[in-house]
Amino acid sequence: MMLDKGSLDLVLVPCGLVIMFGYHLILLYRILRHPAATVIGYENHNKLAWVRRMSQAAPEETGLALSVISSSIAASTNLASLSIALGSLIGAWVSSTSKVFMTELVYGDNSQATAAVKYISLLVCFLVSFTCFIHSARYYVQASFLVTTLDSDVPASYMQHAVIRGGNFWSMGLRALYFATTLLMWIFGPIPMFVCSVFMVFILHMLDSNSLPLHQYQFTVRKRPDQGALASILATSQPSPRNAIINNPILSPVTFFS
Repeated sequence: MMLDKGSLDLVLVPCGLVIMFGYHLILLYRILRHPAATVIGYENHNKLAWVRRMSQAAPEETGLALSVISSSIAASTNLASLSIALGSLIGAWVSSTSKVFMTELVYGDNSQATAAVKYISLLVCFLVSFTCFIHSARYYVQASFLVTTLDSDVPASYMQHAVIRGGNFWSMGLRALYFATTLLMWIFGPIPMFVCSVFMVFILHMLDSNSLPLHQYQFTVRKRPDQGALASILATSQPSPRNAIINNPILSPVTFFS
C-alpha cells in the first residue's frame, strides 16, 4: 500500500538518520579497535610522531611548530564563524513568516510544525559544529603554549593530548556539518533527505577508509656545535672582512707595487 505525502517524513527521515548514525557508530568502533584502517587513526598516528619530533626540536625550530598550529587555529576559527553565521541565518529564517518551501513542490509534510522541526534540527547541528570547532581551537592554543615552553620538563604526552583532542574536535565539527547537509535537504522533502543520507554514507566510507600502512617514525637528534667551536669554524672558513683590498691578492699593495 502506497504511503501518503504526510507519512513519508515519518518513514524516510528516521531511516536516513539511522543510516547516518549507524555509519558513524561503526566508524567509532573502527577508530577504537582498528585505527590503522581509518583516515582519522592514520592522521592521529602521524600527529603523535610530529609532536614527538617537535618536543625534541631546538629553540630556533619552534617557529615551524607554531606555524603549523596557528594554521590549525585559523581553520578552526573560520569554520566556527561559518557555523555560527549559518546558525544565525537559520534562526532568522525560523522567526520569519516566509513559507517559501511550504508549497506543493515539496513532496512531503508541509505543516508548520514539521517546518519548525526542520529548522530547529538544522540550528542544533550548526550550534554543535560551532562548539566543536571552538574547542578544537582551544586545544590547539594549549598546544602552542606547551610547544613554546622551552628548556622545561613538560612531557611530550601533554602536547600530544592537546593536539589529538584538537584534531578530534575538528573531526566532530565536520561530522556535524555533514549531518546539517542531510537535514538541509529535508527542507526540499523527505525523499531528497533520504537519498542524500545514502549518498553521504557512501562518500564518507570511501573518504574514511585507509589502506596505507602506519609508518614507524625514527628520529635522530642533530648535535649542535657549541658557540666556541662554531665561531672557530666560521673564522677559519671565512676571510676577515676588515679590508677587502688588502685581502684580495690582485688588488693588494704588496702585489700591486712589487
